[in-house]
Amino acid sequence: MIWCRHRQPTDAVRSRRTAVCRSGYYQLRQLRPAVRCSSDDATKTLVQAFIASRLDYCNALFYGITEELIRRLQSVQNAAARLVTGTRRSDHISPVLRQLHWLPVRQLVVFKVATLVYQSLYGHAPGYLVDDCLLVTYVRVRQMRSADA
Repeated sequence: MIWCRHRQPTDAVRSRRTAVCRSGYYQLRQLRPAVRCSSDDATKTLVQAFIASRLDYCNALFYGITEELIRRLQSVQNAAARLVTGTRRSDHISPVLRQLHWLPVRQLVVFKVATLVYQSLYGHAPGYLVDDCLLVTYVRVRQMRSADA
């Protein structure tokens, strides 16, 4: 079990999510004309630089938030995937995300937190993370009847 000292309040997480969604949709609207006249690789690079990096930045704050908040972030990622591949809104998005090798937002957040915890426990993270995350082992002490004899 992992224990982390700091936890962001829900209002801060909600405002961060709102900012990410707003800037993500804004960037997608700005990229749409450029995508029409660029190659597939250039489109993927542009979307990765402007959208995926926004979803990835500070996404450890989104660990444990409600499904409604995750759904809004997922909609930005879905729109970005549709822009890259030219997929229609009526098509399923899971195969498109798999084709692009993108994790859904919920799994992306869990992966990021797991990576940060691993780095913290093995001393590869910045000092402030190493100091704030401790490994707490749960040892169940069970007294055996044969130990009394």
